[in-house]
Amino acid sequence: MGKVLIIGAGGVGTVVANKVAQNSRIFTDIMLASRTKSKCDAIAEDVKRRTGVTIRTAQVDADNVPELTALFNMFKPELVINVALPYQDLTIMDACLACGVNYLDTANYEPKDEAKFEYKWQWAYQERFREAGLTAILGCGFDPGVTSIFTAYAAKHHFDEIHYLDIVDCNAGDHGKAFATNFNPEINIREVTQKGKYWENGQWVETEPHEIHKPLTYPNIGPKESYLIYHEELESLVKNFPTLKRARFWMTFGQEYLTHLRVIQNIGMARIDEVEYNGQKIVPIQFLKAVLPDPGELGENYTGETSIGCRIRGIKDGKERTYYIYNNCSHQAAYEETGAQGVSYTTGVPATIGAMMFMQGIWKKPGVFNVEEFDPDPFMEQLNKQGLPWHELFDVDLEL
Repeated sequence: MGKVLIIGAGGVGTVVANKVAQNSRIFTDIMLASRTKSKCDAIAEDVKRRTGVTIRTAQVDADNVPELTALFNMFKPELVINVALPYQDLTIMDACLACGVNYLDTANYEPKDEAKFEYKWQWAYQERFREAGLTAILGCGFDPGVTSIFTAYAAKHHFDEIHYLDIVDCNAGDHGKAFATNFNPEINIREVTQKGKYWENGQWVETEPHEIHKPLTYPNIGPKESYLIYHEELESLVKNFPTLKRARFWMTFGQEYLTHLRVIQNIGMARIDEVEYNGQKIVPIQFLKAVLPDPGELGENYTGETSIGCRIRGIKDGKERTYYIYNNCSHQAAYEETGAQGVSYTTGVPATIGAMMFMQGIWKKPGVFNVEEFDPDPFMEQLNKQGLPWHELFDVDLEL
């Protein structure tokens, strides 16, 4: 049905390449591009071995609009799946507008010089995409992504009004490393060290990093200490579901991880500004990224599973009800299927499904949209088919 261009050759790009190839009836022509073509070539070779599908590869600097437009004009994709860095969202969107290409990503734009998660920069593209007749789908990973679609599904089928939403994200896996991040270390550390924030009674409430925490019980895993942090999908969800009285995001961290994180911050290695070293300028967190384990190579020895879902309280037919919808994903099963660990898998599979929704004309309308603004049902159906089955619990203790 269409040509797709994947930008980004990390763990998520590996999963997207595999899943797109598995659905080659929909994606008839596939290209994988990144700054380092050799990474793309290695992924393409592995995908060919696993699926028999040939993926073309290319080198591109996603910070460079002329390079992007040259590639887009040469390959002429119908859709770009952006799984590069969040810093590069706007340059890729600019290139899409210049070349008449539709757009999908998994994480919102953030400026390099400030760890700030806001959709305002991408929402500002609404008119330009609408006038160009192009679709831009924002935040189509797991969180953001599936968690937003879970919320939309709950609102459509199980609630007249959603009042309380808690997104809960547990990684109970063990990669055997003293310290490693599950996706790009620079992005990961920026995300979890910023101040917490949640929505309550019509306003944002800010907290100190990791100030609020409590044990929550995750299916098939058990109790894990969970920390309130800010996560980008909260911004779009409170906008699109105005009945929400409170919306929060919780993530689990082990004590050893938090200890390493504190040390990294205390000695200045989490800094995102330049410092002078041996006569040249370096950014400490970028140097740290170079010496930490590559998230894309954690999969082989990764055991355990993730559990991510939404715990919702609201009203149906005049009565209060609770609802918990979640997915558990095995790191080992993800690695066996795609060569990547579970965190990459839970991001890459939804990106592929979102691309399928677009290619099939189901999620296709001019403008810039968060995933919860589309019909959740066909996406939810594909989650079960593409490797991320979901489960529902009704009228249970949400612990929150």
